[in-house]
Amino acid sequence: MAQAHWGCCPWLVVLCALGAWGHPKSVDLTAEDVRNCLISPPYLPVTVVNTTAQLTALRQQMHIQNLFAYIIPETDAHMSEYIGTRDKRRAWMTGFTGSAGTAVVTMGKAGLWTDSRYWTQAERQMDCNWELHKEVDTASIVIWLLTEVPAGKRVGFDPFLFSIGSWESYNMALMNSNIKLVSITPNLVDQAWGSEKPLVLSQPIYVLQEAFTGNTWQKKVSDIRSQMQKHPKAPTAVLLSALDETAWLFNLRGSDIPYNPFFYSYTLLTDSSIRLFVNRSCLNSETLKYLNSSCTGSMCVQVEDYSQVRHNIQAYASGNVKIWIGTSYTTYGLYEVIPTEKLIEDTYSPVMVTKAVKNSKEQALLRASHVRDAVAVIRYLVWLEKNVPKGTVDEFSGAELLNKFRGKEQFSSGPSFETISASGLNAALAHYSPTKELHRKLSSDEMYLLDSGGQYWDGTTDITRTVHWGTPSAFQKEAYTRVLIGNIDLSRLVFPANTSGRMMEVFARRALWDVGLNYGHGTGHGIGNFLCVHEWPVGFQYNNLPMAKGMFTSIEPGYYQDGEFGIRLEDVALVVEAKTKYPGSYLTFEVVSLVPYDRNLIDVSLLSPEQLQYLNHYYQTIREKVGPELQQRQLLEEFEWLQQHTEPLSAKAPHTAPLASLLAVSSLAILGCRV
Repeated sequence: MAQAHWGCCPWLVVLCALGAWGHPKSVDLTAEDVRNCLISPPYLPVTVVNTTAQLTALRQQMHIQNLFAYIIPETDAHMSEYIGTRDKRRAWMTGFTGSAGTAVVTMGKAGLWTDSRYWTQAERQMDCNWELHKEVDTASIVIWLLTEVPAGKRVGFDPFLFSIGSWESYNMALMNSNIKLVSITPNLVDQAWGSEKPLVLSQPIYVLQEAFTGNTWQKKVSDIRSQMQKHPKAPTAVLLSALDETAWLFNLRGSDIPYNPFFYSYTLLTDSSIRLFVNRSCLNSETLKYLNSSCTGSMCVQVEDYSQVRHNIQAYASGNVKIWIGTSYTTYGLYEVIPTEKLIEDTYSPVMVTKAVKNSKEQALLRASHVRDAVAVIRYLVWLEKNVPKGTVDEFSGAELLNKFRGKEQFSSGPSFETISASGLNAALAHYSPTKELHRKLSSDEMYLLDSGGQYWDGTTDITRTVHWGTPSAFQKEAYTRVLIGNIDLSRLVFPANTSGRMMEVFARRALWDVGLNYGHGTGHGIGNFLCVHEWPVGFQYNNLPMAKGMFTSIEPGYYQDGEFGIRLEDVALVVEAKTKYPGSYLTFEVVSLVPYDRNLIDVSLLSPEQLQYLNHYYQTIREKVGPELQQRQLLEEFEWLQQHTEPLSAKAPHTAPLASLLAVSSLAILGCRV
């Protein structure tokens, strides 16, 4: 579910983003705006939100600040993928609730920029106050600003909602335009929102038990300080802004962010002190004692108020210091108060880079979580196979049931993202998620794509499977099999250590490219130990770190036929040492997701002997690791299903028998034994 999630049996497929708008009928994403604002009175869908009051209140604040325009991104002060309700400023202002997009308001107009995943949703949620711009790049926003904003006027933004890169892009584009880009605090949408803005809930921050951590926080702090000492530019401090950085460093977790066990925080780690910026009321006496907060030594954590981070950083930066930052997650709100000569900039902080490589204990924990997660997914697939033909299952109720199955697993802490449960044409929308009001029935005559994951104390999971319970078309089987081949070819790849994921990503696409097919999302993302489901900087994009032993990444190719069906097969894999004929430093992947692919959709004739051998070995691994778990829990129906769906495949593999027939045979066998 990161930049993308994908999988490979008739079950799930994983992708990267989460929140798309569900709809029960086919939607033409290239159609004209479903709002008709040109007639009198205008035609507006019932789902539209009236935003006149919001815009009036914001423009009043803009007038006070002498601004002609104001930019509203969809993010929080930590550049988080998922944001809390209190940070959904763009959604409150526009009525559009999609997870990606930027709004810009001038004194006379308002525009929203978003990508093709959300065009229909935006048209159905925004009123005629808003123009929809079907582009996402900063350049298109700047062109609009240059057209709408008179010379000499000011464009404002909240520096805590702009990454350093975003600020540089806007600033450079407007530099010679006689339009001034102005950093404004506090946030003007918050001012307009007023007392109606959701309150900051004081959710407890708790200590993750040592059994579920790779090292103590003291060991982690010592390791980062050691990296500081070895750095050629001699930093005196490391500033951590991403929420998962602080959570990982101190082995603390919270619940301020949906799907992520995080709490609002910053950390300033110096060579002699540790400052944790957080809502102190969320820390109980036990957690404060755990952090040694009552002392003042170099291994004692000084708890500071979250709202004072900018002031504290500015004060620290006034001394003879060098502050090491990761530019990907540090906002301009902190960057602008640190003199340039006192900055040491890397794309990612040392904490982000360090936690990307899991030690042996962390690897074992993640493996264990995937075994239990497989049990939950298999239970769901068995249930679907029995109930979908009855016509009683829909996308939303199915997703809810899967969440219940995961919730029963040991160490469960909820889903790791909003489940993508998509039947038929909805699966062609890669980020589609159903709602209670808008969903489709699951049918034996359609493909079903399931991209889901769980948070467990020992690991985070993400898996996608695509299934078909009826008779798939020849094209559907070919497309599915080619997606599976891409998953297999990348998973079994042997490559030199420190190879960029971008260089090997083509292996996931080659089988599709061979026949003129492709997919428009990324091929994989990192994953954390009870942290982010999309954990940077691991993956197959240009700005990811080179692959190293101990990294976990998803592998998730797909294919999407507009208006008809979608396929994605996603697995999580660990980077391990490869055994090669000749000596050398080579790596490969060990897949830790353990759910079989849909035999009903595999055209075995398209598989090479090597691919078939790999697949059968993978199925044997599933049997060995998940089978005993099912037997131990007396999940005998699921065990029989697993045995049937992991039978070795051959060029003349028999078609999988329906579950009902399988159960009948199993029952007879049991009765026979009793006789």
